[in-house]
Amino acid sequence: MKILIQISRFFVAITFIFSGFVKLVDPLGSAYKFEEYFGYDVLNLEFLIPYALPFSIFLILVEIILGVTLLMGYLPKITSWSLLAIIVVFLFLTWYSAYYNKVTDCGCFGDAIKLSSWGTFYKNIVMVFFILLLVLKHKLIMPLFNLNIAKWTTFLSFLVFLYVTYYVLIHLPIIDFRPYAIGKNIPEGMEYVGDEDPAIHDFFLESIEGDDLTNLVLTSDNVLLVVAYNLSISDIEGFSNIKTVTDKALQKGYIVYMLTSSMNEEFETIKKEFNFNFDLLFCDGITLKTIIRANPGILTLQNGTVTGKWSWVDASKVFNN
Repeated sequence: MKILIQISRFFVAITFIFSGFVKLVDPLGSAYKFEEYFGYDVLNLEFLIPYALPFSIFLILVEIILGVTLLMGYLPKITSWSLLAIIVVFLFLTWYSAYYNKVTDCGCFGDAIKLSSWGTFYKNIVMVFFILLLVLKHKLIMPLFNLNIAKWTTFLSFLVFLYVTYYVLIHLPIIDFRPYAIGKNIPEGMEYVGDEDPAIHDFFLESIEGDDLTNLVLTSDNVLLVVAYNLSISDIEGFSNIKTVTDKALQKGYIVYMLTSSMNEEFETIKKEFNFNFDLLFCDGITLKTIIRANPGILTLQNGTVTGKWSWVDASKVFNN
């Protein structure tokens, strides 16, 4: 039994740490996923949508810290019961998603690993089994080193995780698992490989006149795209930085567009206020959220390959060479 408990301990701890980490480096991705869950056509809890980001941050921190405390053997009774509580929540959400086919990707492992709804549900059933063992036999969970080290490791880990969360929200995810990561080629991501669906399937750029300019953008040498999926909630102060970098890009011969899912009237208001010298292209809002975790953000392309990504906060770094 002792061996089984130790196997369960390390399996559950590593799973929760990994799951928490891949979401910790991209908390906005988890927030977008919770917005889906809170939507009227899923759980119908739309009043919670404004709190999706703080809720996701809280859940991510709880998940990864519980993994650390279990691994270190700190407060095993509280940790094991807390793990059981959180896995029951995950189990319900994944069952609901799978049974009603509402959210096809629960985001349990962020964008790092994609599982089907039923696959995630069955994974959580396995996790429940191992966590129940830990709840029943928590007295067999001893500190990995000693109690003092376990306590301070947990505390310092929490501070590090808080800082990482703050950093990626101000800037961009420190690890990008999405098909629009730097170095990825968008046209290649749109291709079918065997029977698998392409990683990119909604990248379509349309002008105000209704012209399809996707190919123009993806086949040009130097392209700078300002991505603002929703102009009504964009960081308005960021557009001053955007103005500076887009003027430099135009001077260097770049093709410059703003990508948004907002109405043209909203863009025209901002264009006039900041004296932008470029036009907009319409694109699906979910696609824009996937491309970059900033609103507004900056993307540079060369023949369809992503060569750079920046939050508006770091706009001065785009041409700092």
